[in-house]
Amino acid sequence: MAQPATPANAAINPWIIAAAVVVPTFMEVLDTTIANVALRYIAGGISAAEIDAEWVITSYLAANAFVLTISGWLSARLGRRNYFLLSIAIFTIASGLCGIATSLSQIIACRILQGLAGGGLQPSSQAILIDTFPPEKQGTAMSVFGVAALIGPIVGPTLGGWLVDTYSWRWIFYVNLPVGALAFAASYFLVRDPEYLKEQRAKLRSEPLNLDYIGIGLLALAISSWEILLSKGQEWDWFGDPFGRIQTLTIVLTVGAAIFVYRSLRRENPLINLRVLGERNFTMSAIIIFSAFSVLYAASIALPAMLQTLFGYDALHAGLVLSPGGISSISMLVIVSALLGRGFDARWLIATGLVVLAISNYWMAYMNLEISPWQVIAPRMVLTGGLGLIFAPINVAAYLYIPRELRGSAIALFSLLRNEGGSVGTSMSQTIQERREQFHLARLNELLDPLNPYVSEYFAQAKALFLKQSGDPVGAHQMALQSLDDLRQQQASSLAYFDVFWLAAVLAICLVPLVLLMKRSVAEKGAHVGAE
Repeated sequence: MAQPATPANAAINPWIIAAAVVVPTFMEVLDTTIANVALRYIAGGISAAEIDAEWVITSYLAANAFVLTISGWLSARLGRRNYFLLSIAIFTIASGLCGIATSLSQIIACRILQGLAGGGLQPSSQAILIDTFPPEKQGTAMSVFGVAALIGPIVGPTLGGWLVDTYSWRWIFYVNLPVGALAFAASYFLVRDPEYLKEQRAKLRSEPLNLDYIGIGLLALAISSWEILLSKGQEWDWFGDPFGRIQTLTIVLTVGAAIFVYRSLRRENPLINLRVLGERNFTMSAIIIFSAFSVLYAASIALPAMLQTLFGYDALHAGLVLSPGGISSISMLVIVSALLGRGFDARWLIATGLVVLAISNYWMAYMNLEISPWQVIAPRMVLTGGLGLIFAPINVAAYLYIPRELRGSAIALFSLLRNEGGSVGTSMSQTIQERREQFHLARLNELLDPLNPYVSEYFAQAKALFLKQSGDPVGAHQMALQSLDDLRQQQASSLAYFDVFWLAAVLAICLVPLVLLMKRSVAEKGAHVGAE
């Protein structure tokens, strides 16, 4: 049965604790997306090539993913409160160091430090919320966490664009300083470890450390290979890479991950206890959250890129068009919290959310180049509303049958898969867009025949217009050809973006049957949350 609230926390309103612990989570999630819009400004500010500046993103994600996997192990040995406070402090300091960096190597080093600290914030925050709220209010706890986890990626591009346009790229890091200081102070006075964690830590401290150095090395190798693979795959032409970098990374990833899994299953106290995957609800939930965040990030990367390249929006205005999605996301979190609190089965909310995700992406797949901003806002709000429907219920379903002693490993693994789903979605969006654009260009070329009456009519009208404007027959001919090529490029690019949305819709709808494999998932008094 669920462990009752500890005396240290019982005297404090759980909503106050929730407010304190979600702030650093929001700060960390925001940092995974806010730097994307500032990448070319960062490159210019430190005199680096933009393609090299991508390591600012890759280094952070790799370090973040590595720590996410071992956050449960670190939390158990350092104490969850101590680990949480340490993560906030280092993350905040590293943010300031990123802001004052003067070279690419400096900012990458600081981003690695920032990622290592940030990896402990999400799972620690989530675990604190689960222990703070009683079982019947687990839906409410996950809704509070969802506000931070979902709103960060939504407002990140807008906030990043505004800071860069108004001040400089350094302010996307400086903004973390006051927020981090406030979060540290609030958490220091409010957060306490429950009794079962204190007992667990005391037991671990009485035993030899027995640190699995080989496991840490294998994990770091596999995670680094995975993140570089996703980040550089399209740039290096995936398995067509003539230098064999992708092939080498794939071999290192496969061998490293296989040996790590084998060792983890054989060790009594592994870095991350993979036995949690034996629980059906957790496994199905992990697959769904990984794929759902792939869908979210694929659409969230493709949509602003399309607005900026094809519609002429700058980063700020593209962000403003996407920002109303936060309203629908928060609204759904509130509604879902109420439904879960009344004993509604989380499975049906998850299934509904997946269908809504599919509908929103299918809607965006049939947009065109004549749409107004409001015709982008509407499907975007449906998309984020669908994710709001999924987030809290899937967290309730995932942890409902997990024994309390495995909760740290479960939260760490679930957080890792959620984040890596975003990385896969980002890579998937970029790869599909570039590959399908080449495909559509080739197909459109088949129709651009001089014998095609529509092509001849367009060319004649364009040539007459440019001749009237310039008075130069040769120049008018060249400008007419260029305008036709621009139109071809624009149409091919738009069709490629629409293909990203279409594939995201298919992926979302294919996840619905997985819900049928899950057990009844109701957060109520006497539920199995934390059962031993």
